Formats: sequence, structure tokens, C-alpha cells
Amino acid sequence: MQIKAQSIHLYSRQHISGSHVIIAMVYLLITGCAALDSPKVLPTATSVDLSRYVGKWYEVARLPMWAQRNCLRSTAVYRLLDSGDLGVRNACVTEEGERQSIEGVATIIDQEHHAKLNVVFDQWAAKLAAFFLSSEEGNYWILQVDPDYRYTVVGTPDRGYLWILARTPNLPEYTYQSLVMFSQGLGFATENLIRATQESQ
Repeated sequence: MQIKAQSIHLYSRQHISGSHVIIAMVYLLITGCAALDSPKVLPTATSVDLSRYVGKWYEVARLPMWAQRNCLRSTAVYRLLDSGDLGVRNACVTEEGERQSIEGVATIIDQEHHAKLNVVFDQWAAKLAAFFLSSEEGNYWILQVDPDYRYTVVGTPDRGYLWILARTPNLPEYTYQSLVMFSQGLGFATENLIRATQESQ
């Protein structure tokens, strides 16, 4: 920076004006690129009826997640609590055939649309992980839900995690592909989706 400053003093005023224009153009280019790279705010479902959202959901596909690294088939069961929040029970069958489950509570962050929730699970490790996540905006956003509550798309606001859930173990292929395209349009890395190997349950 000192070399550039010294050399500027050697230029004529015309050169200085020209360099200012170049610097301004470079600045605009950099800030313009930064604006393009900045992800837009993730839109959510405009309205979620939690009384219809409760019940059992099957995981049809997900983005890779460390906590589910060994899961082949996963389900989530939600129930309304007296507090107005949701009780959560996630379960999965591992590659070895072992059944695992975890309990938690989903607190509603968005009281208007009920589309943003913050889920905290009971185990201490899960609580520790949740401590480092922002609870102000939530970590469980309902991005789309079928009018008949047959399927839903859920993600995290940083676009790091995504789940496609359904009331049945499988979805028609055209429905699944439309949900993938929807998620891709929101900026999720859908090329990394892992489809569940569900069995009729």
C-alpha cells in the first residue's frame, strides 16, 4: 500500500483521476460479485397448521448429516404439547439393523406462520450441539408442505441440511423430482441427496 501511495504522487492529476476511476470500477466489481454470492433469505411455507402436521413422517431423502450417517430408514413423529410446542421422536434403522431413537422438543419461533421451529433433543451431546446453533431463527424450517399434508420439505436456514418427508415410505417419482427441483431452486445442494431405502411399515 505504501508503494502504491508513493507512486500516485508521481502521477499527473489526470493519471490520479484515471486511477480513481479504475479503483471505483474494481470496487463495484468486487461488491457486485459479493452480492451475487450472498444467499437470499430462505423462504418458508406461508402457513403451517401444526394440528395437521403432527403424526408420523417417513424420511424420503436427506442431505448428508453426521448424526444420521448410519441410518438407512428414518422416521419422525410429532405430537402437540400442552405448551403449544411439538414433541419430537426421531427413529432410524441402521445398516446393521439396529433401531435407534431420540426424543426432543420443537419450539415455535415464527408465531405467525408456524414455519420456523427450533428443535433441541434430550441427549447431552445433542443439547451441546444445539447450544452452538442460533435459536433466534430456529434450526428447523418448514419450506413447503402439501395442502393435504402428504409430504413436506424441511431445511436449515444456512442450507446445510435438508429433508424430504412423506406420510408414506415412498413418493411417486414425479412428486419426488418436483420437490428436488423446488429445493434446488432454493439453493440446496440437491446433487448430494441421499434417498432412503424405506420398507413398508
